[in-house]
Amino acid sequence: MKKIYFLTFIIISAMLSSCGKGGQGELIGAYNRKFKNNKIPLGMVYIPGGRNLIGMTDEDITFYQGKQSKMVSFNPFYMDQTEITNAEYRQFVNWVRDSVAITKFLQGTEYFIKPKTSAGATAPKFQHIDWRKVGNGSALWNNKKPDINNKLKGMYINDNLSQFSHGGNDKDIDKRLLRYAYISKNIDLALQNGANSERIDNYDIYTDNPDLSKPNQHPSVLVYPDTLVWRRDYTYEYNDPMVEAYFNHPSYDRYPVVGVTWEQANAFCAWRTEFYENVARQRKMPVNSRLKYALPTEAEFEYAARGGRTQTKYPWGGPYIMNARGCLQANFKVGRGNYVDDGALYTVEAKAYLPNDYGLYNMAGNVAEWTLDAYNKASVEDKNPIFRKGNRKVVKGGSWKDIGFFLQNSVASYEYQDVPRSYIGFRCVSHFPGNSLL
Repeated sequence: MKKIYFLTFIIISAMLSSCGKGGQGELIGAYNRKFKNNKIPLGMVYIPGGRNLIGMTDEDITFYQGKQSKMVSFNPFYMDQTEITNAEYRQFVNWVRDSVAITKFLQGTEYFIKPKTSAGATAPKFQHIDWRKVGNGSALWNNKKPDINNKLKGMYINDNLSQFSHGGNDKDIDKRLLRYAYISKNIDLALQNGANSERIDNYDIYTDNPDLSKPNQHPSVLVYPDTLVWRRDYTYEYNDPMVEAYFNHPSYDRYPVVGVTWEQANAFCAWRTEFYENVARQRKMPVNSRLKYALPTEAEFEYAARGGRTQTKYPWGGPYIMNARGCLQANFKVGRGNYVDDGALYTVEAKAYLPNDYGLYNMAGNVAEWTLDAYNKASVEDKNPIFRKGNRKVVKGGSWKDIGFFLQNSVASYEYQDVPRSYIGFRCVSHFPGNSLL
């Protein structure tokens, strides 16, 4: 009797198993692993999908040919609350610094993750840095072991300046070594090359040794911001203290980073994506739970700046730069040059002033911001529009050195993608995979 029960149990289990795997010939689908999709990334806000009038809706200055107003629809996305700050960008610079030190100068096994391989198995081609051992970098740069210090000497500038400064400049890292190599899928190349192309041909490859005969290979990106922009942009101003202190002094940690090119901003987005994905893998989280970070498109920036309001002139919604109490609501060039009337001669903290209705700070003023678009005055698509080709990139929001006109939601200017400025920064977006956060 027990044998009959046991056989019956085996048969029923087999039938249920076959049903669960589509054994009955029914289409049941191959579903991805489920995970919670409503966690807002740290430091970002959720911008709901919707539509809004994009383009000039108010005053126009002489000869300014902005885009005509048009109703445009958008998918939801996340956006940084503030511009990327000096402290946040410095995390990227320090990560590149430590990576270069370990992979090109130390080259030992001490700071790498030991792969779990069985006897006789081939060792993996790439090694991964164990960042738990590196920490904030003190394990490298404050290490007193002579062998490590000797290996890291190549990271420092060696121009014999120390003989005139009593060794005070011996520990200046050569910023030219801080280059970030990465790959990025280029859908334009995939469309151009066709379905039969090799996968590697559809990626932009940024490497230390590019083959310049191949259009998709480029030099690795120098990540350290150009601190000399404070002098280069304003030759006859005494901005030496800003050159020396703005990026590295703790007083400016929460101020927006400047002196970065469009290319450096894109490299930061690629690093931020990789940084999150590596942590997600270690914690056995779905890597695709968050889409890649990128610069916002011109239209996305304007849509977010409007804060859900239609035909508003500024991000705070009203038609005036001053509020009812007579206080300025952004950092810009007041009047004929009363720069300090808004609280600062140059930039202010990234969370200065009140946010707009989406919770975004300084979408107008402080620093202008890079967008993904190439500059073009035409207005074509009415869903997630973008112009891709061109070296002149759209800059939105206006800055501390601009007059109030450039603070308007609809106004855009441009800068060449390889030119850093003392008044241009950026923030990131990550597109939401779905229709609604709820």
